[in-house]
Amino acid sequence: MKIVIIGGTGLIGSKTAERLRRQGHEVIAAAPNTGVNTITGEGLAEALTGASVVIDLANSPSFEDKAVLDFFEISGRNLMAAEKAAAVKHHIALSIIGVDRLPESGYMRAKVAQEKIIRGAGIPYTIVHSTQFMEFLGGIAQSGTIGNTVRLSPAYVQPIASDDVADNVAAAATAAPINGVIEISGPERVRLNELVARYLKAMGDGREVEADTEARYFGARLEDGSLVSDNDPRLGHITFEQWFATSARR
Repeated sequence: MKIVIIGGTGLIGSKTAERLRRQGHEVIAAAPNTGVNTITGEGLAEALTGASVVIDLANSPSFEDKAVLDFFEISGRNLMAAEKAAAVKHHIALSIIGVDRLPESGYMRAKVAQEKIIRGAGIPYTIVHSTQFMEFLGGIAQSGTIGNTVRLSPAYVQPIASDDVADNVAAAATAAPINGVIEISGPERVRLNELVARYLKAMGDGREVEADTEARYFGARLEDGSLVSDNDPRLGHITFEQWFATSARR
């Protein structure tokens, strides 16, 4: 089966491609650096020729409100039109648990717009809603840093390792479309400020982490349950300690 991964050279894309190739599938890692651009349309029709499944893992190069909305809307419309022309049978997109609960965030609004395009395109689909990746803990710490202090929300998170995300995306690609949402989470629920404090301590980073209920996450104020699911998500098996021991210091 031919599977095209949009954003196939990124963190999740490269790991998903590896898994699917091991299963014997023909995988095209599509990205601007491989000659496929969903914004301009360059190389898109050629890449999708003969494809049964398309996995959209692309992300906006800018998180500014208008830029990120433009990216997901233009990319989404171009991609769905190209998939219709190529008679693609299954579209898969990676999105975020809690995406519809945080309208203050321009990034979350853009992901909601992306999902709306997918649902209205008439192509069978599966949307994978994931919690935050463990690999982004350093960036989250940096986003809340002022001087030597990191101010972060004490809302709950349930972070997932990228290997567990790739396992679930690859599984969705070889299953039938559900025309709905699959939710995936890490195995441990913890408060965001406490998890980042653990991460920084393990890294030997001397910054102090303080809980701040007004601290913003991608521009939005969080409630306790904003970023987690109580709807029996599929759980990854990699704990924070296991992930840190094998991946974090790379």
